[in-house]
Amino acid sequence: MNNRLNTLQDWLENQIGIHAPQLAAITNDASFRRYFRITIDGVAHIVMDAPPDKEDCAPFIDIAQRLQKSGLNVPRIIASNHEQGFLLLTDLGSQLYLPALSDETQVDSLYGDAIQALIKMQNNVSCEDLPLYDHRLLHTEMDLFTNWLVDKHLKLSLSTPDQANLENCFELLSNNALSQPQVFVHRDYHSRNLMIVPDNNPGILDFQDAVKGAITYDLVSLLRDCYIAWPIERVKAWAKNYYTLAQQVGILKNVAETQFFRWFDLMGIQRHLKASGIFARLYHRDGKSGYLKDIPRTLNYIVEVSANYPELSSLHELVSQQVLPKCQAEIH
Repeated sequence: MNNRLNTLQDWLENQIGIHAPQLAAITNDASFRRYFRITIDGVAHIVMDAPPDKEDCAPFIDIAQRLQKSGLNVPRIIASNHEQGFLLLTDLGSQLYLPALSDETQVDSLYGDAIQALIKMQNNVSCEDLPLYDHRLLHTEMDLFTNWLVDKHLKLSLSTPDQANLENCFELLSNNALSQPQVFVHRDYHSRNLMIVPDNNPGILDFQDAVKGAITYDLVSLLRDCYIAWPIERVKAWAKNYYTLAQQVGILKNVAETQFFRWFDLMGIQRHLKASGIFARLYHRDGKSGYLKDIPRTLNYIVEVSANYPELSSLHELVSQQVLPKCQAEIH
């Protein structure tokens, strides 16, 4: 890793012209990428290190340009070395949404800004040549729940009927996603990837995995966030605000409110199955234990929402009676 850091510093000094670059490491994310802050002529910038054998920075560059072209606030790419996996970016600051959401006076304003940006993203950003959030990808994601959380982490053995019931639920959830209008999907649009900035709020990060997929995916990522939970009625009010705006701009034409909320609810279950599996994988595969504490919150969304859908009763029973209690017991 030190050799890679030396290569990065060499690129900054000899190719970009920064004399004796001083890199300050900032928080790692849940991938193999690393980020550093560097001051150039008194102005803070971000350096991204994406090892090319593990991460491809081409999608980051592509999506950043699409979002910026549509008037959204994302880091601007100042210089890049695709072969080495290095990017020099503008700095959106260090005020993440998540800690600021403890201040009740600005919560509605912050979510209002995020919803407005999401509408702009879905209405304006091109989906051309993006990967599709198709049946295969949706099921691959839900299999993370089975393989990493149920099997690997909790060591639960599902009976053959339970496995069949789970697969039926997965099929219902993927059909729900595929029946929706298909738009630009950020895929990780939540409080740890949104920055509070003085102009054109929010600043948007971690968009490189964008796809073309279900219109409710990013909304449910934002409002049923794996890192912070809100009362059901408050979530519904924010979602209804989105629905009104989406109808006004025409991306939810002729969609009844009841249909929209069913899409939203079931999309959330798909996402939370995936997320809980990813959190377990981050622990077992990557040695990152910090995400384990977020699993019960994530599973609780599945329990709360699936209780309202009889066709998901087998999933509700599995998570509420077996998976969630075991995860909660592990933390306490």
